Amino acid sequence: MTIQTIVLAVGPSDGDRADRLAEAVLELAVPTDAEVVLTHAFTEDEYDSARTRLDFSNPNDATPGEVAGRQATIRALRKRFDDAGVDYQVRGTVGDHGPAIVDVAKGVDADRVYVAGRKRSPTGKAVFGSTAQEVMLSAPCPVTFVRD
Repeated sequence: MTIQTIVLAVGPSDGDRADRLAEAVLELAVPTDAEVVLTHAFTEDEYDSARTRLDFSNPNDATPGEVAGRQATIRALRKRFDDAGVDYQVRGTVGDHGPAIVDVAKGVDADRVYVAGRKRSPTGKAVFGSTAQEVMLSAPCPVTFVRD
């Protein structure tokens, strides 16, 4: 299977995982010359909060993609991919995180999706987390789970 498109999904709590996510994606994207779709998933409340915080001079400029591109995690990932010479695009999506990420993966005909998570307690180990679990079960392609 040739890898052409990789979706890297991040959310508001993934800032401290940006380096690990970049390393994991670069391991596949560089040798395959794949394009990475940096996807920031927002709930409606997260999106409204981010738009307000960013104080766009023209509210019409506050598209999900523009808001995503201004998030610290996306900016850090863009720098890593620029430095590595990897092609990427930025997508913002609004809705329930898991289904929104799956929709992006379907929309770009992704060959692989990367999602992040954190170490869980013994009880929590039975479930990765609602977003990661939804993506793993519903994505149209293989999913790589990158944990802390």
